[in-house]
Amino acid sequence: MKIGILALQGAFAAHKRVLCDLGAHVTLVRTPDQLALVDGLVIPGGESTTMSMLLDSSGLREPLVHRVASGLPVFGTCAGLIVLASEIVDGRTDQEPLEVLDVKVRRNGYGRQIDSFETQLFIETGRRVSGMNGVFIRAPRVESVSEAVEVLAEVEGDPVLIRQRNVLAATFHPELGDNNCVHEMFSEMVAEYGRTNTESEQVRS
Repeated sequence: MKIGILALQGAFAAHKRVLCDLGAHVTLVRTPDQLALVDGLVIPGGESTTMSMLLDSSGLREPLVHRVASGLPVFGTCAGLIVLASEIVDGRTDQEPLEVLDVKVRRNGYGRQIDSFETQLFIETGRRVSGMNGVFIRAPRVESVSEAVEVLAEVEGDPVLIRQRNVLAATFHPELGDNNCVHEMFSEMVAEYGRTNTESEQVRS
């Protein structure tokens, strides 16, 4: 199982540490060729406008959208969620999201750096409810989701962890929390994707 971390911009080192602790083979993704070799992709926090422009200059935008549409598991955190969203309420005119996650999101929806906060979250992982400390740093706020989106955790009624088929996204930074339950969930998504691909190849052969 090879999990890529988009490394064009942003804080990807903590994600790499968590995934390596879980036993994943992790590779940094900066080119379409590197993207083609991974079984899942993490889009970390950072600056969403810059990240969006770098997806274009690196040639990654089109192949990434194609792979997500084909079932590649993707996990976006903070700015990564903004990049995945279908609509950015207060985005810049030159900011183009990937439009693979049916949500409306507001950048810095909880305020600026001084308004960053931590709170206890209770996350529905599918098999159990896990508690973890959620770290919100200049976090986006999800203002609405479509019926296709499953809400896995909330803060005062706001969705903060969501899933739409093969896309998982968090407004907070689970890589900075006190347990690895969200990354475990994503690793399970990647493992299932790998099993499905293997079974399909066996049928074709």
